[in-house]
Amino acid sequence: MNDFVSDIAFTPSVKAEQEKRGSRDGYVKMAEKRDFQNIITDDLGSFITERDSVYVATSSKDGQPYIQHRGGPKGFLKILDERTLAFADYSGNKQYISLGNLAENDHAYIFLMDYPNRQRIKIWGRAKVVEDDAELLARLMPDGYKARPERAFIFTITAWDVNCPQHITPRYDEDMVRRVTEKLTARVGELEAENVLLKEQLASAAR
Repeated sequence: MNDFVSDIAFTPSVKAEQEKRGSRDGYVKMAEKRDFQNIITDDLGSFITERDSVYVATSSKDGQPYIQHRGGPKGFLKILDERTLAFADYSGNKQYISLGNLAENDHAYIFLMDYPNRQRIKIWGRAKVVEDDAELLARLMPDGYKARPERAFIFTITAWDVNCPQHITPRYDEDMVRRVTEKLTARVGELEAENVLLKEQLASAAR
């Protein structure tokens, strides 16, 4: 039986490496003070609903890992309850690697990145695929999004934790850049209009 929620990541082999390299005591103290969590808090919920891109990891029964990107409008990753996430699986390249992995190994992992704010969250859990549930798919589909849903992925959270911001290079999407540069763009337009007017005035004075 696990002593801490974080034991999902800190397996006996990992703990042995931590012991050997001098970090185990620190992680024990950290777990005693603030261990990994296993329910969706308000802060985590807010973070999830702002994501338009996540990475989902699965593995074959033999341990061959696979990481798949999933994206959509903000909030495409839905919160069903305090322990459950879900998203609609859209039609794609028909490789079905994640589907095949989950058919024989339901352990899964979701990695969420917020590049502008240099934040990252890791979520362990178990996933299953739900086919032929039109009502569920309608609930999971973002309003007005032009994609064809084929099935639903349901993810039950076992544990989650926040990583430090170290080595995350900030990146900004098109909408954020547009909002940041709106004032600058408007000012450039004003100066261009003023320049045209001044040229007309100079041309008129030279006649």
